[in-house]
Amino acid sequence: MTTTVYARVDSPLGELLLVGEIVADGPDAAGVAGVRLRSLSMPGQKGGAVVRDGWRHAPGAFAEVARQLEAYFAGRSTRFDVPLAEGAGTEFQRRVWAALESIPYGSTVSYGEVAARVGASGAGVRAVGTAIGRNPLLVVRPCHRVIGADGALRGYAGGLERKKLLLGIEGGAG
Repeated sequence: MTTTVYARVDSPLGELLLVGEIVADGPDAAGVAGVRLRSLSMPGQKGGAVVRDGWRHAPGAFAEVARQLEAYFAGRSTRFDVPLAEGAGTEFQRRVWAALESIPYGSTVSYGEVAARVGASGAGVRAVGTAIGRNPLLVVRPCHRVIGADGALRGYAGGLERKKLLLGIEGGAG
């Protein structure tokens, strides 16, 4: 049985909503206890999470996530190491999201490059864009590092200004 918990943390992008799962009966199958991050949403985000009845406000459960976000925004960290909830998305979306996680800090790739990485080039680029748009873990899973083939900033559920800000933090295109 899992319990859904949430917290809000301030950031240069606005107040972020963190949503996670706590395994109620001890460690999970991997033997790890604690919160698993399921979602990181921004104000006004397309498809962002909203707090639901039955969720428990538990800011302490996200202390490590908040610490890593603060270090990232301050330019002191280039990666996240937080346990993520499993089971979100379709098999195709999970493949696309895994490709996002392999994009190095400070780098950008095109939607077509991501499509090629997951074996969906050609007409599959649109499906890749849709999968990227459904990424529930903005910032942590770096979909902001995907840009148009012409180098232009395209699509970001949190808005293009936030995408530009994130790329600026990383010293990439922006």
